[in-house]
Amino acid sequence: MTDRIGIYPGTFDPVTLGHADIIRRGAKLVDKLIVGVTTNPSKTAMFTTDERMDMMRAEIDRLGLDNVEIQGFDALLMKFAEHVGASVIVRGLRAVADFEYEYQMAGMNQQLDDSIETVFLMADISLQPIASRLVKEIALYGGDIAPFVAPQVKELVDARVAKIGRKGDL
Repeated sequence: MTDRIGIYPGTFDPVTLGHADIIRRGAKLVDKLIVGVTTNPSKTAMFTTDERMDMMRAEIDRLGLDNVEIQGFDALLMKFAEHVGASVIVRGLRAVADFEYEYQMAGMNQQLDDSIETVFLMADISLQPIASRLVKEIALYGGDIAPFVAPQVKELVDARVAKIGRKGDL
C-alpha cells in the first residue's frame, strides 16, 4: 500500500498558531504531511527561507508530530507536489477573502494536474484573525504577539525587530 502524502505549502513568515493548527489537523488526514516552505515574490520576508524552515522544525517538535517533515521549495507548487509524490494539498481558510483566492488557486492547480486534490480546512474560530502579515506589523509597532505565535517564535520575531528597528514610536 502506498503512503498518502500531503503538502501544506506557505511562506510561514513567521509561523503562527493558526499554521500550527492546520498542520496538526492536516497531519491526521495523510500518512505523511510535507510542510513546504516557499518564497513569494509579492511578499517582503522578515526571515530567510532557511530561518523559516528552522522555525517550522521547532514548531513541529513542539507539536510532537512524527509524520510531518519540512522541505523548502522555490518552484511551481504542482511541480513540487509531483516531485514529492503528493496526492493532496492542504490549505487553511480563515475568511471569505481566503476562500476566493484559494478557490481560484485550486482551480488553476487542477488544470495543471487533476490527480492532486486540494483539501480546505477551516481555521479554528479562535485563530481565524491570525495572519503572519499582521503578526509582523504588530511586532514592528511594539505590540505583543504572544497570543498569536509559540513562545520560541515570539523570541525570534522580537530579536529580528530589535535588529531592524521598531516603527511608530510615540
